[in-house]
Amino acid sequence: MKVTEIIPGSPCWAQLSVRDVPAALDFYGGLFGWRGEPDPDPQFGGYTIFSYDGAAAAAVAPLMNPQQPVMWLLSIATADIEATSEAAKAAGATLWMGPMDVADRGKWALLNDPTGAPFALWQGGSFAGFGVVNEPNSFGWADLSTRDKDGATAFYAGVFGWRVWPDENYAMVGLGEDMFGGVMKLDPSVPPEVPSHWAPYFLVADVDASAATAARLGGEVLHGPTDVQMENGPRIAVIRDPQGGTFGIFAPR
Repeated sequence: MKVTEIIPGSPCWAQLSVRDVPAALDFYGGLFGWRGEPDPDPQFGGYTIFSYDGAAAAAVAPLMNPQQPVMWLLSIATADIEATSEAAKAAGATLWMGPMDVADRGKWALLNDPTGAPFALWQGGSFAGFGVVNEPNSFGWADLSTRDKDGATAFYAGVFGWRVWPDENYAMVGLGEDMFGGVMKLDPSVPPEVPSHWAPYFLVADVDASAATAARLGGEVLHGPTDVQMENGPRIAVIRDPQGGTFGIFAPR
């Protein structure tokens, strides 16, 4: 659906950092039908908004330095980025960059939550964030994989007012009655150098067909396609793009 309002405390944007922006445009364009042209303003350094059906779906940008990992970064909306940054720090987060103005488009800050997962804050100006969500080829969910599930849910609930639907293995989170993500504990078999991390999930019409397309385009299917074993659980797959960015796809059953 087209987004008319972004509620503070909700996921409002997903941005991919890569070595090769044109290659990312080819992969995600082939997978989701996204289109994009790098911003011509040099101050944005090649930042490119992916659009779908004329609406902003996500973004891709060049890595800022060679040591930066290829990754998807989730942004959370705020009406007061300075106050939210301070609240996050007081709750144990680490502030790495910002808050800073991004021309007239808004204000941005980069943090790690107390479990080590990177995330961003966004206070919208002329650009609010997602223009389309919860329809095929757009954002619909986000998962946090962490070594401290209870600590993570307590942090986001305290700073952003998220409601938590507790579960031993997978706690769902949202605002009010609207769920938009989940928090799970990293499997002990995951190497210790793999940090806690968020992954966006994009809604598709057919998970199996989309996973096959991703593989044909050079991606790797890391998990699935499989049905989530819970009431009304979706069909999902986890994919690594050709440059290493990890994300999920899902469809209701």
